[in-house]
Amino acid sequence: MYSLILTFPFLGFCIASGFGRFLGSKGAGIITTSCLIATTFLCYLVFYEVGLCGSPCFVRIAPWFESELFDASWGFLFDSLTAVMLIVITSVSSLVHLYSLSYMEADNHLPRFMSYLSLFTFCMIMLVTGDNFVQIFFGWEGVGLASYLLINFWFTRLKANKSAIQAMLMNRVGDVGLALGIFSLFALYKTTNLQTIFACASISSSSSESISFFGVECDALTLICCLLFIGAVGKSAQLGLHTWLPMAMEGPSPVSALIHAATMVTAGVFLIARCSPLFEYSPNALCVVSFVGAMTAFFAATTGVVQNDLKRVVAYSTCSQLGYMIFACGLSHYSVGVFHLMNHACFKALLFLSAGSVIHALSDEQDMRKMGGLVRLLPFTYSMMLIGSLALIGFPFLTGFYSKDVILEVAYSKYSITGNFAYWLGITSAFCTAYYSFRLIFMTFFGKTNSYKSNLSHVHEAPIAMALPLIVLSIASIFVGYTCKDMMIGIGTDFWGTALYILPENIYYVESEYIPQSVKMIPFVFSGIGAFISYYLNIFEFRSGFGSIFGFGNFWIGSNLPNEFISIQNIQNIYLKLYTFLNQRWLFDKVYNDWIGMKSLKFGYEVSFQSMDKGILELFGPTGLMYFIPVCAERIRNLQSGYIYHYTFTVFIFLTLSVVYLSSDQLSYLNNSYIDIRLYALLFIVLLYFNPVLNRYIVAKH
Repeated sequence: MYSLILTFPFLGFCIASGFGRFLGSKGAGIITTSCLIATTFLCYLVFYEVGLCGSPCFVRIAPWFESELFDASWGFLFDSLTAVMLIVITSVSSLVHLYSLSYMEADNHLPRFMSYLSLFTFCMIMLVTGDNFVQIFFGWEGVGLASYLLINFWFTRLKANKSAIQAMLMNRVGDVGLALGIFSLFALYKTTNLQTIFACASISSSSSESISFFGVECDALTLICCLLFIGAVGKSAQLGLHTWLPMAMEGPSPVSALIHAATMVTAGVFLIARCSPLFEYSPNALCVVSFVGAMTAFFAATTGVVQNDLKRVVAYSTCSQLGYMIFACGLSHYSVGVFHLMNHACFKALLFLSAGSVIHALSDEQDMRKMGGLVRLLPFTYSMMLIGSLALIGFPFLTGFYSKDVILEVAYSKYSITGNFAYWLGITSAFCTAYYSFRLIFMTFFGKTNSYKSNLSHVHEAPIAMALPLIVLSIASIFVGYTCKDMMIGIGTDFWGTALYILPENIYYVESEYIPQSVKMIPFVFSGIGAFISYYLNIFEFRSGFGSIFGFGNFWIGSNLPNEFISIQNIQNIYLKLYTFLNQRWLFDKVYNDWIGMKSLKFGYEVSFQSMDKGILELFGPTGLMYFIPVCAERIRNLQSGYIYHYTFTVFIFLTLSVVYLSSDQLSYLNNSYIDIRLYALLFIVLLYFNPVLNRYIVAKH
């Protein structure tokens, strides 16, 4: 059963990619969707056996790398954390597969699209089930490749090309940090197996081992945790490496729901939770995690307030919610962070698929300023998006309420600098979340329509294949949080077992009487204020200069606004600059382009073109280096005869010379020689490659 969980998605990928042209769009879609539904059913069985019954399972399939102490095998670890992640991945993926059958039915390349979805699901399952860091890194890179293919699915679009490249490069920066972290783990523990490393973490902490990093002695665990967190920053789009996430909205809407809502972007949160035995012994790394997560939540929430692209608003919402998960893990509440991850997957996938339904109905229109008045034309889609938005803002008794408010409560009860910092930024983010969530609802579905009549003439509600996943996700967005809260979080739960580890000194219980009721009401009050301001500026007939400057509603100033306020030109300029600053995403892209991208291009131009091409190469002229290089290339090309025994002879010769070269210092009979044996080896190499007589002799004799 455990092996079939990985077999079915990979089988669907192979069939759709290899035989999609023969099966057709419907055939490839049905096969891949059936494989994912079967995988989802098996994952629920694993959740019952491993999660509910508390029976972790370790499966070793085959050896992979075996070289002295380095031993990385194909093995799978199924514990409660893996079971929860499998439920999230396969459930959302199967619904996205079903949704895509109708959403992408007009695309001639549907088999290729479905194969990419299955490949992504397979790689994500490999990531969360690996029992060693090498296999986790394999799945980590696999989802990066699949995301590049999916974002760039419509490769004829220039923006899709650029977005896919940006996503790949940003993730490569984080992957370098993850790879260095894995190298450091092997250097410290001489293994990459998770259980062995976690068992040795306490010893490393007590012995205060250090690692030299770029010539600086650093605490081993702190350095390793920070390097692992860099990988999580890239994959989960945290502050600094976040710019790829909103740009990735150029892919189809099912891609956004699968990758950027429920699965790939949560890989960083999963990595931190999986490595909790390491992070717990590194308090400095936990502080870094908390600060970065809180700043990401605040940054993304404030940026989403002024975005006008429908999917980009939801994308920044994803980035903000990932910040909540990250700083919850930084406060040593890994169970709360993973619980919010699971809840967030439900309502965020619902929001993305509902946004896709709106875009599909409006003939690929994504600008909310060109929408409005769709509530009568798309009542079902409006209902689904309203449920998702209410769950997102943490409306009482919906799924988001049982995890988002708990994160803020544990941050308040931490009584530390990191806790207070995360709490107040989280509260501010909750206000912004409520504002842009209702702004999305009001601008899309209410008010007078700003769309052309030609766009509204073909508006249609979602067909059954698109509506069924929305219904399932809406039910999950209402009930999942309530049904799972007592099982996954709170005092006395043993659901997680040994999957999540917290040091005794980091365990603090949050009693209901411990936090004042007024503090508990702050998130709800802030959310209500944000919703009211959104209604006031986007629906109410009163249009202020403040609202017009920030792009809300019609661009006119109501007569009820005091003339004294309108005449203050400086205040309006401040509002305009603030709007520009937030709309330009805090100018991160400009800084990266001006100080990194352009500097790198200028360096490459000056060094390669100016110095090498026009400097060194042209210095020799046509009779110098420019003549010597083609001649050498021609001589080397002549050696490629195509016969295996020629290549075998060459390998034998160079192997012999290498052995002689390395052992020349130990050859006592050559100690008195004036010419080192290495000179003879070098002379022979030159003759072998550049003497045509010797070349012809070797070819003729051998």
